[in-house]
Amino acid sequence: MKKQFNRMRQLANQTVEKRLELVKQVSHSTHKKLAACLQGQQGVDVDKKSKKLPLTTLAQCMVEGAAVLGDESLLGKMLKLCGDTQDRLAQELIVFELTIERDVIEPLYDLAEVEIPNIQKQRKHLAKLVLDMDSARTRYYQSTKSSGLSSNLQPTGAKADHLREEMEEAANRMEICRDQLSADMYSFVAKEIDYASYFQTLIEVQAEYHRKSLELLQSVLPQIKAHQESWVEKPCYGKPLEEHLALSGRDIAFPIEACVTMLLECGMQEEGLFRVAPSASKLKKLKASLDCGVLDVQEYSADPHAIAGALKSYLRELPEPLMTFELYNEWIQASNIQDQDKRLQALLSACEKLPPANSNNFKYLIKFLAKLTEYQDANKMTPGNIAIVLGPNLLWTHNDGNITEMMTTVSLQIVGIIEPIIQHADWFFPGEIEFNVTGNYGSPVHTNHNANYSSMPSPDMDQSDRKQSDQSRRPLSVATDNMMLEFYKKDGYDPPLPAGTRAVDTHYIFDSFRFDLVITSSHSCDVRVRVHAD
Repeated sequence: MKKQFNRMRQLANQTVEKRLELVKQVSHSTHKKLAACLQGQQGVDVDKKSKKLPLTTLAQCMVEGAAVLGDESLLGKMLKLCGDTQDRLAQELIVFELTIERDVIEPLYDLAEVEIPNIQKQRKHLAKLVLDMDSARTRYYQSTKSSGLSSNLQPTGAKADHLREEMEEAANRMEICRDQLSADMYSFVAKEIDYASYFQTLIEVQAEYHRKSLELLQSVLPQIKAHQESWVEKPCYGKPLEEHLALSGRDIAFPIEACVTMLLECGMQEEGLFRVAPSASKLKKLKASLDCGVLDVQEYSADPHAIAGALKSYLRELPEPLMTFELYNEWIQASNIQDQDKRLQALLSACEKLPPANSNNFKYLIKFLAKLTEYQDANKMTPGNIAIVLGPNLLWTHNDGNITEMMTTVSLQIVGIIEPIIQHADWFFPGEIEFNVTGNYGSPVHTNHNANYSSMPSPDMDQSDRKQSDQSRRPLSVATDNMMLEFYKKDGYDPPLPAGTRAVDTHYIFDSFRFDLVITSSHSCDVRVRVHAD
């Protein structure tokens, strides 16, 4: 029975010893990896730790950048607010890391590098004591044999007494060490729940750190959003219509109102408006100025083609067309109706289904285009021509087809949608409309800018203005949109060109002389240049 008990105790000790080694390995590796996760320098005071944190460096950089830009800049305000936030996050991080060091990393280090090694060292010491005891016992029994005594008799004499005392002392030391080792091993097993609590503490401290960080960030976000919303310079190109209207507090999109009001003053008699391509650099500049809300009306009133191009670009760059993806099929189906009255009723039904924001802006734009057609004798922009050049910017499908399909759709269907709406604008949208909704745009003097065209003065000009307008006509270099010319031809419409020509590639005006590059035949490469005075 005693042997069996000793055997069980031995097996238990071996199991505990094996677990000791495994726990040591796991604790050591975890301590090492966890320490590597700390951003601050371990084992230094708070000030030194703070200076070494990347968040502290980032906060300092942002605050310095805010000082450079100033509070007048939105970026300056954002940098100041974010810099202060990063600094507060850095302070939370320091508290978090100090707590982790004290409550997790240091206990794991003690477990892996102190407590378990001490137990293992004691185990080795016990093994040495066992050897010492065995050696003392061996010497004592050898002394017994050499004295010639029987095994059941004890040796006598000083030497024998010394050997016996040495053996008993060694056995006593071994027993004490064994008891201490057993106590430490049992204590280790019993304290496993305490060791496991280190990892619970880790999660709790992390949760508290992230909770405080989240509260800090959530408290800052409303301030950031407030700065963003109160900033007047909000981009509008490429942004959803409803988002732009909500941010700007408008009913009519800023680029639409700005371009329409300027065109009403300076572009209604401009031949080829929306068809003649503007200067790319001028168009880019105007779009950028509209995007940041800074617009010099007098500057751009001198180039109505750039204004028209900016309006087309805004409509084309909307994430969703003004006439919406959802109603695309309904618009197309309406355009395929042969009976004119029924087609108009179907188009009206689709108009009434537009979302409020889209409906307001579509109405505003159509009423302007209808007014533009009142000057079609001068600007050559009939409802059909306007539908050809503006239709693709008002309605398109999710799935863009090839170029042939696109051209077919533009010429046959979208024109059949936009043209009747422009022709019957007052029936679709009864009543007058105030184009200068916000009253922010002045009324520059009307001038006709295509020096190569015969001028039709504005109805509101007196005789002296008409004469001055004729004298102030200036040269302008423009390029004809060849794709639109192809659309015209596909529908059987030949845009106004000099007699005998098939296509105009480009024309330039210089010092009152006009240079036309004219292709006289569509079946040959016969090309001639004609120069004439304006």
